[in-house]
Amino acid sequence: MTKILGIETSCDETGIAIYDEELGITAHQLYSQVEMHGEYGGVVPELASRDHVRKIIPLVDATLQEAGIQPNQLSAIAYTQGPGLIGALLVGATVGQSLAYAWNLPSIGIHHLEGHLLAPMLEEDKPDYPFLALLVSGGHTLLVDVAGLGEYQIIGESIDDAAGEAFDKTAKIMGLDYPGGPILAKLAEQGADIGMRFPRPMTDRPGLDFSFSGLKTFAANKIAASDGSHESKANIARAFQEAVVDTLAIKCKRAIKQTGRKSLVVAGGVSANISLRAKLAELMQQCSGQVYYPRTEYCTDNGAMIAYAG
Repeated sequence: MTKILGIETSCDETGIAIYDEELGITAHQLYSQVEMHGEYGGVVPELASRDHVRKIIPLVDATLQEAGIQPNQLSAIAYTQGPGLIGALLVGATVGQSLAYAWNLPSIGIHHLEGHLLAPMLEEDKPDYPFLALLVSGGHTLLVDVAGLGEYQIIGESIDDAAGEAFDKTAKIMGLDYPGGPILAKLAEQGADIGMRFPRPMTDRPGLDFSFSGLKTFAANKIAASDGSHESKANIARAFQEAVVDTLAIKCKRAIKQTGRKSLVVAGGVSANISLRAKLAELMQQCSGQVYYPRTEYCTDNGAMIAYAG
């Protein structure tokens, strides 16, 4: 029975998990550095790397204990090999390869985005291949045509800021705490529809690529011209979020038409956004298809998706 230990250290979360091919995820440990980086208003790479060094071995021990197994019962160790912060990635790769050598196991480097793309496969209600995938996170916005496991074709991507990056940067301009994206999304729920309309970038031309840098600048100008009140910020947050969600939905609709896929997988940190989920569920209903998401804890970086990919 195959059991894979997964290690994820690409940014500011240390995630360790064990995937059993018969039982699914049998153990899952996650340590977030959000509180530490919050002091600086963003991730400090050197601090992130050092914190991974401190936490990774205790988390591996805790994960093995949670699963109730010994190292000799593992089949392999999978670790995130990139993309991500180079120092943070080195911690996971070094520990993963060292443990594999010590325990006489194979080690497997996993592409971080493949982990996100496959995260919905950890759910009971999961898509069959082939499907279309929208990966939306702080670092990436991609549309991927997935023919099967390991068979991926990128058909659209951001030419500048990722969707999550635009959320985070706009939140910072507003003076919101770190991490800004989820806080801005909550603020948007309090906003009113006052007819404020943001552009839907690159939707007036053919193609599946994205651009969110200009939208961030548009938001910055609106914030500078506002009275700075909570109400104004909430209204701007609502208009900004609607623009991002609409843009993502428009591009997904085009991709569905282009590929003919009836299943849409949405993964990455931004996939937890409630407004985005509602919009894409509506879209797939109109297209007589279905949308699939990982559970919220598997939307952000985690070891479970790396263990499954391994």
